[in-house]
Amino acid sequence: MTAPVSVIIPTFNSAANLAATLAPLYDGLHQGVVRELILSDGGSCDDTARIADDLGAVWLTGPASRGGQIRRAVDAAQGDWLLILHSDTRLPNDWVDLCMQHLTHQDAGYFDLSFDQGGFAARWTAGWANIRARLFGLPYGDQAMLVPKALLQQVGGYPDIPLMEDVALAKRLKGRLRPLGSAVVTGADKYRKHGWGRQGMRNITLLLKYLMGADPHELYQRYYRR
Repeated sequence: MTAPVSVIIPTFNSAANLAATLAPLYDGLHQGVVRELILSDGGSCDDTARIADDLGAVWLTGPASRGGQIRRAVDAAQGDWLLILHSDTRLPNDWVDLCMQHLTHQDAGYFDLSFDQGGFAARWTAGWANIRARLFGLPYGDQAMLVPKALLQQVGGYPDIPLMEDVALAKRLKGRLRPLGSAVVTGADKYRKHGWGRQGMRNITLLLKYLMGADPHELYQRYYRR
């Protein structure tokens, strides 16, 4: 039987985080679940390309826009299922079993969120993210998503926008999202850099502005291209 899952990771100077992110994927390779690994890069100047070559990963390059990078990888993917994973997000030890159980459905699945740092602020932020995903159907990309390629095509493909691409996809998949029952571990670097409260408010502000109709390209220019 052909392995069903194409793993897609958008990258941009991601070499420092890739080893931890890739380690859990070996179980999927050994168990015949992972068909291919696709790294879709936005112009890295570190060792990301070398790591991809060492692994025998499919290597794609193009403009730096996470939505666009993922969309290019989706178009190239050969698996019936796509596991879309951020480059600083580590899958749980039981991810293979959970994904195989989910393949009996035709809906998309997502993981709960946790951070690579302890403390109240990290737990509160992750808790809010998990509540948001369940109550409002809005998991973010750093929670990782497992989606049938056919379903993604039915809803118009992966949104080619530089910001809020994960929220845009969740809106397209409304009613077709299921929690997978375990938590990924995501890097907290941006929270450590900006502060948990400040980064949290920034995330909420971006989400509300996007949901109220703001152009994601303008939001990206305002918040990330200063």
